[in-house]
Amino acid sequence: MEAGEIGGALLFVLAAAAAVAVAVSVGAVDFSRPLTAGSPLDFQGAVSWLIGILDGTSSAAADVYGAWVAVRAGLIAPVLQVAVWACMVMSVMLVVEAVYNSVVSLGVKAIGWRPEWRFKWKPLDGADEEKGSAHFPMVLVQIPMYNELEVYKLSIAAACGLQWPKDRIMVQVLDDSTDPFIKNLVELECEHWANKGVNIKYATRTSRKGFKAGALKKGMECDYARQSEYIAIFDADFQPEPDFLLRTVPFLLHNPEVALVQARWSFVNGTTSLLTRVQKMFYDYHFKVEQEAGSATFAFFSFNGTAGVWRTIAIRDAGGWKDRTTVEDMDLAVRATLKGWKFVYVGDIRVKSELPSTYKAYCRQQFRWSSGGANLFRKMAKDVLFAKDISLVKKIHMLYSFFFVRRVVAPTAACILFNVIIPISVTVPELYLPVWGVAYIPMVLTIVTVIRHPKNLHIMPFWILFESVMTLHRMRAAVTGLLELEGFNQWTVTKKVGNDLEDTEVPLLQKTRKRLRDRVNFLEIGFSVFLFLCASYNLVFHGTRSYYLYMYLQGLAFLLLGLNFTGTCSCCQ
Repeated sequence: MEAGEIGGALLFVLAAAAAVAVAVSVGAVDFSRPLTAGSPLDFQGAVSWLIGILDGTSSAAADVYGAWVAVRAGLIAPVLQVAVWACMVMSVMLVVEAVYNSVVSLGVKAIGWRPEWRFKWKPLDGADEEKGSAHFPMVLVQIPMYNELEVYKLSIAAACGLQWPKDRIMVQVLDDSTDPFIKNLVELECEHWANKGVNIKYATRTSRKGFKAGALKKGMECDYARQSEYIAIFDADFQPEPDFLLRTVPFLLHNPEVALVQARWSFVNGTTSLLTRVQKMFYDYHFKVEQEAGSATFAFFSFNGTAGVWRTIAIRDAGGWKDRTTVEDMDLAVRATLKGWKFVYVGDIRVKSELPSTYKAYCRQQFRWSSGGANLFRKMAKDVLFAKDISLVKKIHMLYSFFFVRRVVAPTAACILFNVIIPISVTVPELYLPVWGVAYIPMVLTIVTVIRHPKNLHIMPFWILFESVMTLHRMRAAVTGLLELEGFNQWTVTKKVGNDLEDTEVPLLQKTRKRLRDRVNFLEIGFSVFLFLCASYNLVFHGTRSYYLYMYLQGLAFLLLGLNFTGTCSCCQ
C-alpha cells in the first residue's frame, strides 16, 4: 500500500468524522424522530370509513376526508418516510465523498503539488546526435470518427501538427462514417496531409461492430500499428497543442508502472450559451476535483476516452478494448488498474474540444455515460472485489467511491429527494423532512462545487436548476444500466457543430423537418406540470412548509428545457 493510498483513506475517514461531528454539535442531526410518521397504520379504521360512505350511514364529505387523512397518515407517510431516510443516508454518503475530494483538491492546489513530485519526468530535448530520433519512442495517434463533417479537418490538422520526429509517429484516422460523401472528404484530407510528408493512414471497417471500442481495437491490429509503444487517442472534435506528446510521453517513458497519462479538456464553445456554461461547470468540477483527487491519492481515475496517452502493453495486458458497455474507456481503465497499472492526471495540459450545443445532444451523452458506468459496476464489482494486484483500500475506493457513490447514489438521491419527495411532502404534513438533509447538505454540495471555480458564481442558480433536471435523466440511465433494461447498451454519437471551422466552402448537411416528439421533451414538460401543481397547492395550503418558490423555479426549468429553449440562449455571454 502506497503513501498516497494511505493518505487518501485517512482523509476520507477524517471527512466523514468531521461531517458527523459538525452535524451533532450544531444539533442538525436528530435521529430521535421515529422512522414512521403520523398515527399507527389503521386499515380497519380506513375500511370502516369507506363502508360508512358506501352504505350511506355517515357524511360522505367528512368521511372521505377522514379516510384520506387515515390512509395518508397510516400508509402513505410511513412509506415516504422510509424513502426520506434512505435519501438522507445517501445524501450523507454523497456529501462526505464531495468534501473529501474537495479537501484533497484544495490541498493539492495549496501546496502546489504536481504529478512530477510522485512520478519521474524528464523532457525529451531534440534528437541525440549519435542515435538520431531513435531514442524517441514510436507513438500511434488514433482519431476515431463517425460522420464528423463539421470537425474532421480540425482534429486531423491538430494531430498532424504534433511535435515529434516524423519517423517516430503514425496518425491513424479510424473512419466509421456511413455517409459516402463525408468518407470521401475525410480520405481526401488524409491524402492531403500524406502529400505533405506526414505519416498518416486512413482506415475503415465494413461494419460498426463495437462502435468506438471496435474501431480502436481494429486499429491496433494493423501491422503498421503493432510497433507503437504508446497510443494517443483524440476524438474528432479534440485539438491537442503541438507540444502535447512532449509533455505527456515522458511520464510513460520514465515510469514503467504508469499506463495512462490523462490531460484536461478545455472548450472552444464554453461561453457560447447558458447551456454550455452550465456544462462547463460540471466538467470543471470533474477535472479539478474528482480527477485530481484520484490521481493524487490512489493513482486511479476514469480514462475520459480522449486526450490521453496509453502504454500499448498496458492495453493488451488489461485485455484490450471491449464493447460490452457504452463506457469502453472506463472499462479499460478499471481492468488496467486491477492489473496493477497506475494513472497520471496532468491538469496543466489542456486539449481544446467542443461541448454539446443542444440540450438533446447533452442528454444523450449523459445517458450513455451514466448508463454505461452503472452497467460496468454490475459487470466489474466481483472482479474488483477478488483482484489480487491492488490493495484493500484501493478496492474500497473503487467499489464504494468511484462506482457506488458517483454512479448510483449521486443521481438517485438528488432525483428522488428534490424532484419527487419534497414536492409530494407539501400534501403530506405528517412527513418529517430533516432540515439538515434538505437545506444544509445541498448548501455544502453547492459550496464544494463552486469553490474551485468562483468565476462562475453568478450562474450557480441556473446550474442548480439545470442539474435538478439532469438528475432525472441520470437516475433513469443508472437504473437502466444496473438492471440492463432496454437501451442500456445504445450508442449515440454526440453531434458537433465545429465552432472554429473557418472553411465555409464545405457544404453542411441539409436540415430535416423535425417531428413534434423531436422538438418537445414530454418527460420534462410532464414533470413541470407536476411541480407547478405541487407549488400551487403549497402556496394556497402552505401549512408549516413553504417550498413553493423553489418548486415554481424548478418547474419553470423543466418547462424551458422541455421546450428546448436553452440551447440557443446566449445569456451571460
